[in-house]
Amino acid sequence: MSLSEFDLIRAYFADIGASRPDVLLGVGDDCALLRVPPGRDLAVSIDTLVCGSHFLPGDDPKTLGHKSLAVNLSDLAAMGAEPAWATLSLTLPEVDAEWLAAFSQGFSTLARRTGIALVGGDTTRGPLSISIQVQGFVEPGKAMRRSGARPGDLIYVSGHLGDAALALLAKRGVPVAPENLPGIMDRLHCPEPRLDLSARIRGIATACIDISDGLGADLGHICESSGVAALILAASLPLSPAVRDRIAATGDWGIALAGGDDYELCLTLPPERRAELESAIAGLAIGLTPIGTVEAGAGVRCMMPDGSVSPVTGRGYDHFR
Repeated sequence: MSLSEFDLIRAYFADIGASRPDVLLGVGDDCALLRVPPGRDLAVSIDTLVCGSHFLPGDDPKTLGHKSLAVNLSDLAAMGAEPAWATLSLTLPEVDAEWLAAFSQGFSTLARRTGIALVGGDTTRGPLSISIQVQGFVEPGKAMRRSGARPGDLIYVSGHLGDAALALLAKRGVPVAPENLPGIMDRLHCPEPRLDLSARIRGIATACIDISDGLGADLGHICESSGVAALILAASLPLSPAVRDRIAATGDWGIALAGGDDYELCLTLPPERRAELESAIAGLAIGLTPIGTVEAGAGVRCMMPDGSVSPVTGRGYDHFR
């Protein structure tokens, strides 16, 4: 059965995500009509995932629907914003009903769980790509920016680092213990935006960023925006058994320092607020690990387990390099 563009929207995207009172008019008109609550700032982010660059043609469409939304929600988490609305622009080489049903299910499941509503978008024919814009609310003056880190601040990261990068290596044939494969593949295909953590650290962290392009590159953005330097302790990095095994076998710490797709939060805060932070995150399933300190100067350095210190030179993923 052939579907028109409007049939496709009605069939798969007309009733997706959370139901919200601030959505006056959602999918199906020329524009969405939305109402920002009084006393809130609007945070906006957009990401595009392109087949062949960010995912492969054979990737599971359900997990792709989850990931395409999750990477945008991770940006809201980094700013301390509460998810509200999303728009979706989907470019398809053809109408594949089975693919669309699975993609919309993965998208909607995460959207409903995180309280975000799909309020509009576009569909067109062409090479497969997915563009999602998200909007969220944050109290005025409470957004976590990259520019607030100061010398003496502690550096924390959530979760584990390097799992998704190791999963990519495994997909390219690098051997990984079979018992470790499901966990790292899940981290690659189904990242979890750290929204619960974000809500608890807002007002405590001095700076925050989500780790999408690798710890060194993204912490480097905090340093550049704040006019500071950072010293990471490799021995303190939170690593899964799979990544620890890889580093032990190769001696290559780049998987944890420069691997992308972690979608964890990296934040800074003054040492005198450490107890306040620990109290705020008590009971969360995801933990925070102190990994270093903010210093005067510029750039990111890493102290290795043998005591040597080297600059972290990885610039992260760049589409045009």
